[in-house]
Amino acid sequence: MEYITLNNGLMMPMAGIGVFMLSPAEAEASVERALRCGVRLVDTANGYMNESATGRGIKKSGVAREDMFLVTKLWPTVYEKETAVDETLARLGTDYIDLLFLHQPTDNWREGYRNIEKAVRAGKVRAIGLSNFPEALLQEAIDTAEIKPQMVQVEAHPYYPQTELKKLLAKTGMGLMAWYPLGHGDKTLISQPVFAELAKKYGKTNAQIILRWHIQSGNVVIPGSKNPDHIRDNFDIFDFSLTDEDMAQIAELNKGVRYYTATPERIAAYAKMELQADL
Repeated sequence: MEYITLNNGLMMPMAGIGVFMLSPAEAEASVERALRCGVRLVDTANGYMNESATGRGIKKSGVAREDMFLVTKLWPTVYEKETAVDETLARLGTDYIDLLFLHQPTDNWREGYRNIEKAVRAGKVRAIGLSNFPEALLQEAIDTAEIKPQMVQVEAHPYYPQTELKKLLAKTGMGLMAWYPLGHGDKTLISQPVFAELAKKYGKTNAQIILRWHIQSGNVVIPGSKNPDHIRDNFDIFDFSLTDEDMAQIAELNKGVRYYTATPERIAAYAKMELQADL
């Protein structure tokens, strides 16, 4: 495993298991399996409705809590709720969260951020993140927050490597966690000739080449899977390195194209979207 050091000195693994779009049963099994395979970063969210299952998977793995890095996200409808962090901790079955994100940039994000700051002071949260936030709001948080953010979570992959955003992050020491690291499973991206050629060169799969590109680009990755073989393969990326020439070839794939667009209508809907039962 390789690590990124956040701007508050906290060390974070650069690859982990994500449980987006997994049912509670799938999330529980995948988290347990990943941790048993040596993975030490787990990413979930209020909005995935599988935090309780994630907590069960952690417990069943037998891995000590202090030996892993746990990430989750508050959903907009609980940003202003004083007990939101405590309820999240209860679902996960833990006393603290290593990195807590605000999940969406809704109008009440400032209240949510202040709630996380309180949790940091109380020892319940170790680092603060912002997920899906545009650069203008990221800059506002950097300029005005009492406790500066440590991480952003955004869509990032070879078609959309977040080049401009990284210029801002470089000035603040903030890290980037990539969702859709494999382009939302886009076969056109994964099957690009450059990845096939590099996969043959290094004895890896195309997906492993893309994930290695992320690591060497400084991105934390959280590929999700319920397939035991895929879970194992997704973390078998630390025994080789891409050359500068390899990285330059991959850089040529940048199309400035993303798979998800956060329209104002979507953001407004998130602000009203109530959480379902977490099983």
